Amino acid sequence: MPRMSTNPAPAAAPSSPATPDAEPIQRHVIAALVTNEPGVLAQVAGMFAARGFNIDSLVVGRTENPELSRMTIVVVGDTAVLEQVRKQLAKLVPVVKVVAYQDVPFVERDLLLVSVSTKNDKGDADKREEIITLTNLFRAKVVDVAPDRLMIEIAGPEEKLESFVELLQPYGLLELARTGVIAMPRGMAAPLRKRAAVATGSAVDDADLPPG
Repeated sequence: MPRMSTNPAPAAAPSSPATPDAEPIQRHVIAALVTNEPGVLAQVAGMFAARGFNIDSLVVGRTENPELSRMTIVVVGDTAVLEQVRKQLAKLVPVVKVVAYQDVPFVERDLLLVSVSTKNDKGDADKREEIITLTNLFRAKVVDVAPDRLMIEIAGPEEKLESFVELLQPYGLLELARTGVIAMPRGMAAPLRKRAAVATGSAVDDADLPPG
């Protein structure tokens, strides 16, 4: 007579519920027109600090209208963070209009000044030609020359500037300053945004900031 096993069959492991994919963290460029008056920058920075938003870059400058300034802000986060930033900015009294450059082509530029040592380990200034060659390859330009260093100016997207700085590291960076990102939509950005909005049945959202 065959023996019956007294060990119970192992219970099937409970299946874990499927978790939705987390939304990717992205870099967002936001532009705002603000009234040109004292304290506006402090209000915007205070809003970001109070809400816990991290500002990657913030640049403000005059427009062709002396009564308005253009503020360009770069934040890193998901879509929810982007929407919260837009809503909170729009609530500030000095803010005239807020636009996120999302799903539209735009041009961005950052300006960098960097001083680089031209000396080698022995103290002789013989690396000048190498640095100038690298500068020309990146379409940068030398703006100041000293016996032991060069000051270089370069403008472009953040990725270009970071690549240039990385290649200059072995020569010895002495000082570096950056302006931060400024951005404007390309000429066809607004029509593209409007056609996409109409196709999806949403309200038309003009992507361009009005002239200052």
